[in-house]
Amino acid sequence: MPAAAKRSSAFLVGIAIGVFLLGAAVIVPLTVAREEALASRDRSMVPAAATYPAPDLTLFNLQGDPVALSDYRGLVVLVNNWATWCPPCRAEMPDLLAYYEAHAEEGFVVVAIDAGETEADVRAFVGQYQLTFPVWLDPAMDALVAFQNPNLPNSYVIDREGTVRLTWTGPINRTVLERYVTPLLER
Repeated sequence: MPAAAKRSSAFLVGIAIGVFLLGAAVIVPLTVAREEALASRDRSMVPAAATYPAPDLTLFNLQGDPVALSDYRGLVVLVNNWATWCPPCRAEMPDLLAYYEAHAEEGFVVVAIDAGETEADVRAFVGQYQLTFPVWLDPAMDALVAFQNPNLPNSYVIDREGTVRLTWTGPINRTVLERYVTPLLER
């Protein structure tokens, strides 16, 4: 092979290696940044610890019966305040349902309290998402007042004795529920 051809081949190999290294230098930081963003998103779902009595709250279920949080004493209850028009509320419902169905036999229940909407809107939502946990109507938004949090969604975990133990403002997912709620079921 002539010397000029060898130099040309070596030059092309050098360029190829340089492009590869440059690509790696760009991809690795982007991958790390993506992993850090995902981790920080999970950190934003870390609940606040709490220790106060659950509010004395009585509303109506979709069957028109009065229901109270105290009716669930002895169970671990996740109260979820939500609305059909709220995108994060809609996004978390499949995870709430999956967690509920996986842990109901362990004495766990989700009580989903709709904030201020009509029964027809709530029924349509429940049918669309095939919700199997209790859904309560709250036309006057009493639950938002009782829990002193007007933001949606918000969630509260009440232990078997009726004490609020965990609180979230914003959507939660099944991974976070497994991490923080499951230990309360084991007590």
